[in-house]
Amino acid sequence: MVPLAEIETNDFNLNTPRYIDSTDPEDLQDIDGHLRGGIPDRDISDLDRYWVVFPSLRSTLFTPFTRPGYFVLKVAQPEIKRAIYEHREFTSFQQSVTKLFEKWEATQTLVLKEIAVGDKPKKLILALAEDLLATFQKAKLVDPYDVYQHLMDYWAETMQDDLYLLVKEGWKAVLDGKPNIDLIPTTLIVRRYFAVDQASIEQLEADRDAVTRQMEEADEEHGGDDGLLADAKNDKGKLTKASVKARMEEISTVADMDEERKMLKDYLVLIETEAIANKTIKEAMKVLDARVAAKYIKLTKDEVKILVVDDKWMGTLAAVVQSELNRVSQALTERIKQLAERYSTSLPKLTEEVEALATRVNAHLKKMETTWN
Repeated sequence: MVPLAEIETNDFNLNTPRYIDSTDPEDLQDIDGHLRGGIPDRDISDLDRYWVVFPSLRSTLFTPFTRPGYFVLKVAQPEIKRAIYEHREFTSFQQSVTKLFEKWEATQTLVLKEIAVGDKPKKLILALAEDLLATFQKAKLVDPYDVYQHLMDYWAETMQDDLYLLVKEGWKAVLDGKPNIDLIPTTLIVRRYFAVDQASIEQLEADRDAVTRQMEEADEEHGGDDGLLADAKNDKGKLTKASVKARMEEISTVADMDEERKMLKDYLVLIETEAIANKTIKEAMKVLDARVAAKYIKLTKDEVKILVVDDKWMGTLAAVVQSELNRVSQALTERIKQLAERYSTSLPKLTEEVEALATRVNAHLKKMETTWN
C-alpha cells in the first residue's frame, strides 16, 4: 500500500518503479570465509524471517565453526531438503497454512454452490478474492498477494467462463443434448466415478510401453548393419510385422541361421503382443468413454456442484496453495545449499589440492622423461 501523500509528491505519477524497488539485494561475498572456511553468521541471519517461524531449525542445520561468527552444516548437502521438510516446525507451518485455506474453502464453497441464474460473476469473484486475501494475511512466509494472484489467474483462465456459463444456463451437466464438457471436463467424471477403470487402462498402457521398450532395445542392439535384425528391416529402415515375416520366410530353409530365426521369432512375438495391447487399450477406452457419456445424463444438480466447486475449482486452488508452500521450502533449501557450496572449500584446502595434483602431474611427466617448468 502506498500513502496518497507519497503519490502526490510524485505528481500523481503511478509508475510502479517509483514506489517499489524490484532490484535484488547485493549478495556480498565474505573473503574471510573463502580464505579460512565457514559460513558467515551474517548470511545465516539474513534468513531470520525463516528462523522466526522455525526457531529450532537453524540449530538443526548449522553448528558453530572453529572460530566465532562462522558456522558449518550439520547435515550433508543432499539431505538439506529432507531435513527441512521433515522438521516438526516446518510440518506445523504447512498445517497452519493448509488450515487457513480449508477455512476459506469451507466458507466459500457454500457461497459458490448457491450460484444461480442471473447472478453477477464480477461481484462474486470480488468477494471471493477479497476474502482470500484477508484470510492469508494471517499466513507466515506466504505472501497473501501471491495467493490472491493465483486466484485471479485461474479466474482469467477458467473460472470466469464457468461462472458466466452458470449464471446463464444453471448447473446443467448436459446442454443442447451434449455433455457440458466446458463446465465439467471428462477428466473430472473419470477421476470421481471411474478411477478404477482409468487405473486399469493406465496399467494396460504401462504393460504395452514395457513391450515397446523391449522392441526398441532389441532394435538398438541387433538392428545395426551386422545385427541379427538388420536384414528384416523394410525400405524405410523399420521393423514391421510384414518385413519380419518376409525375412523369416526367406531364411526358413537356410542352414546355420538358427540364431537369427530365434531373434526374428522373438521380435515377431513382441510386435504381435504390442498390437494386441493397443487393441485392448482402444477397446477399454471406448467402453470408458461410453460410460462417461452416460454418466453426464444421470448427474444431479448436487453432483454437478460437487464436481465443479469441490473437484475443479477448489481442487485447483488447493494445489496452487501447496505450490506456495513448496516455494517457501525450496527457496530456503536453495539458499542454504548455495552458502554451503560457496564456503565449502577454503583457500588452504584448495592450495593443498593444487599441490597434490601438481605432484601427481610431475610424477607422470618424470615417467615420460619430460618436465614443464
